Amino acid sequence: MITALKVIFSLLFAWMCYVVITTCLQSNLFKEWDFLGSIPWMRATLWDFYANVFVIFIWVCYKEKSIALKILWLILLVTLGSIASCAYVLIQLFRLKPNEGLKELFGKKNG
Repeated sequence: MITALKVIFSLLFAWMCYVVITTCLQSNLFKEWDFLGSIPWMRATLWDFYANVFVIFIWVCYKEKSIALKILWLILLVTLGSIASCAYVLIQLFRLKPNEGLKELFGKKNG
C-alpha cells in the first residue's frame, strides 16, 4: 500500500508541476486576475482551495513539532497548493520505516 501511495503521489506531484509550469508559460495570472476574480466559479474554487489548505495544515500542525516548519508549510501550501500537498505527503511516506503503514503515516508525529 505504501509503495502504491508513493507512486500515486509522485505522479500527482509531477503532473501538477507540469500543469502549473505550462499554464504559467501560456498565461500570466496577475494580468488575468481582474477577469478571473469576476467569475463566480473562480471565487468558489478559491474558497474551496483555501478550505483544503486549512484541512491539510491542521494535519501538518499535528505532525510537526517546530513552529518554523509549521509556518514554512503554511506558506508553501498557500502559494504552491497541491504541489506542496503532494510534496508533504511524499516526505511523510519516505520517512516511514519498512514495517510502518497508514496508521503511522497519519498518526505518528515527526521529530
